[in-house]
Amino acid sequence: MTISPRARRLALVAALLGWMFDGLEMGLFPLVGRKALTELLGPDGAGDLGVWFSVINAGFLIGAATGGVLFGWLGDRIGRVRAMTFSVLVYAGCSGLCAFVGAPWQLAALRFGGALGMGGEWALGVALVMEMWPDASRGWLAGVIGAFGNLGYLLLAVVALGVNQIGPSIPGWLDTVGISNEMSSKLTRNGNWRLLMLVGAVPSLLTLFLRLFVPESAAWLAEKKKGLPSKWASSDLLVVLAGAAVGAGVLALWVLDTNWFIKIAGTFAGLAVIAVCYLFPARQFLKRSGETALERRHTLGRMLLAAALSGVPLLATWGGVMWVYNYVDTLTTDPNARPMTQASSAFGAAVGSVLAALLGHRIGRRPAYAILCVLSAITLFGFYTFNDTFDWVFVFTAGIVGLITGSFYGWLPLYLPELFRTRVRATGQGFGYNFGRILASIGSLQTGALLKAFDNDYALACSAAAGVYVFGFVLIWFAPETKGKPLPA
Repeated sequence: MTISPRARRLALVAALLGWMFDGLEMGLFPLVGRKALTELLGPDGAGDLGVWFSVINAGFLIGAATGGVLFGWLGDRIGRVRAMTFSVLVYAGCSGLCAFVGAPWQLAALRFGGALGMGGEWALGVALVMEMWPDASRGWLAGVIGAFGNLGYLLLAVVALGVNQIGPSIPGWLDTVGISNEMSSKLTRNGNWRLLMLVGAVPSLLTLFLRLFVPESAAWLAEKKKGLPSKWASSDLLVVLAGAAVGAGVLALWVLDTNWFIKIAGTFAGLAVIAVCYLFPARQFLKRSGETALERRHTLGRMLLAAALSGVPLLATWGGVMWVYNYVDTLTTDPNARPMTQASSAFGAAVGSVLAALLGHRIGRRPAYAILCVLSAITLFGFYTFNDTFDWVFVFTAGIVGLITGSFYGWLPLYLPELFRTRVRATGQGFGYNFGRILASIGSLQTGALLKAFDNDYALACSAAAGVYVFGFVLIWFAPETKGKPLPA
């Protein structure tokens, strides 16, 4: 089926906007979470702030992992564009509602709901673009995909800096549009965190563009003519939801006061159960499609490989890099410190995503990933070890950390689509990229525990996350090299 240049461009624009807003959604809580929880917990709950920060981050990651599977399934069942529309509506709606919460558990629930849609949009957008553009374009496309995700962080940081500058004028502007004084006061206190949450509802406008202008993937339409999408069964999703419940149970083990043996044994057992549950829809689909046992093992094995390769940078990001913003608060009271740090880190990550994808396209996927692991371990360890003052060096080196550690998010959209055939691409990518978030959620909780054990010594606690890159350096040499090969049909 011939794809017109206009159709390709529209699909790319829609996906790029979706990934940019994904980055904005992910960056919201790390940026405003401390102020939000300080208000919601009150003076009596100040000691629980670190615990809630970790729990909400971990719940968000489990929601993203679950959403990757749910919306990946939906994308393979009803089409990439329609599923993207629903995913954007979910994450935009939940983020906007965060502006009106009155308790930490409500914030946690809405962040989980928003993560469902955000986790699905990544896999759907990657599948749509890679299927509509020629194989020769995959290198720069993957780089742009990663860059726009990080530009969402940068956009949010710029908005936050702007709000800080015009803060005193905002209540008057809200009054002119009919917002009551009580609501205006609520939206603008404690660093305008509720107002920034409302910014998260803006992506809902993208759904109109998706439905009116963006064409469906020709590759998926060809699969639809064969009747394959109908072999995805809705009942299979109940098992995915059971997996999400197990994930919540694993998090509870680390939050509750249980001994270490129970925590570790429960974590390994829980991860095994979650993997089985999240793989269930794909396994059942492959059976209904007439795949042989060998073919099923091949596809499911690649899904697990994708999860491990994605889990390495995700674990380091949420267990180390994302804590940079909390680290800033221990060094300065400057309200612009967090957004300045986020802007620097996000800009660096956007550049790194493009460079990593082009590197992988040129020298091969495996050597590029190995190089990124080595550089990321050195950079993350060095940042926390040698930065103990907030100044221009801190902001600049935060950008270097973003440049190196964020580069994986250009490599992943290059490599993951090359592991799966069209019929399971959205589901395979959704599981592979987002299951890594389950690992990252546990890592995020460990960082909180390490900070408590090391008396808030960020150099010791957060630099420990750099060790995960050693595992990634070894693992990549067992992965298939896909350089120069066409996208599997």
